[in-house]
Amino acid sequence: MSKERNPIRILTFLFLVVISLSLSACQTSTQTEQNQDELQVIVSILPQAYFVERIGGGQVSVQVMVGPGEEAHTYEPSPEQMKDLSTANLFFTIGIEYEETWVPRFIDINPDLTFFDSAEGIIRIPVADAHDHDEDHEEISADSDHSHEEGLDPHVWLSPQNGKIIARNVLAALIEVSPQNKQTFEENYDALIADIDQLDESIRSSLAGINSRTFMVFHPAWGYFADQYNLEQVSVQVGGQDPSPSEMAALVDIARDEAIRVIFVQPSFNSEDAQSIAKEISAEIASVDPLSRNWLMNLENVAAALAAALEQ
Repeated sequence: MSKERNPIRILTFLFLVVISLSLSACQTSTQTEQNQDELQVIVSILPQAYFVERIGGGQVSVQVMVGPGEEAHTYEPSPEQMKDLSTANLFFTIGIEYEETWVPRFIDINPDLTFFDSAEGIIRIPVADAHDHDEDHEEISADSDHSHEEGLDPHVWLSPQNGKIIARNVLAALIEVSPQNKQTFEENYDALIADIDQLDESIRSSLAGINSRTFMVFHPAWGYFADQYNLEQVSVQVGGQDPSPSEMAALVDIARDEAIRVIFVQPSFNSEDAQSIAKEISAEIASVDPLSRNWLMNLENVAAALAAALEQ
């Protein structure tokens, strides 16, 4: 025997369905409007996203070209990323190799896209190899015509003092394209600079009592960090090339002379040569990532790892 339907219950159910759909539509519309209000920002590498998100806060949506595990030196953008570029407002460059080839193409895709150099004003230094790491080098400005010459270190973001310059450039760019949010951007910038100053103090403290100032890496990414804190970086790889047998022998001698007990490698590189040297001198292998998205925490962790290695 079927139950008799209650008209009031049916009307109540239909009313609730209509209200639910209306609220859902309003929420979707509000989210769409919020997304449209956000600045659509593209950055070349993950560490840049940290600065844009810290300063831009809820006013920005950030897309990264070179993602986790990808090699920044040989990167090529995907079709989906090329599509994202067509609707972006800002693009922050930083002077890595792929930009020279691809930025002109990005401009063709979106002529209205505004480009800012997040590394403007940073003094670029040459990449030192195992044979000249004690030599003095001429400094070359990042915004000169020679900023992309072979031999200059592209890893400009890997020091607190350069991080402050990048933060200043990001702030200026965001204010220029979104002046109505100037106060918010400046407050976020001030908080970030305070964190960077604290990071600098922490790094100096952790490195104050070390016994040696020379460390060995597979890929020479940490030159700016070494420069700021009076350290010596010795690289297994020079000019993007693995060492020859005679260079390997020289590296082993350097490692023994400097009592190196840890060789730092990064996740995106094959480090067989570093492992061979480590085996020869009974050293450990430690992984450090120059492309970590959490820039501040990454530098803090790297400093702690270096301090522990140099105290041995």
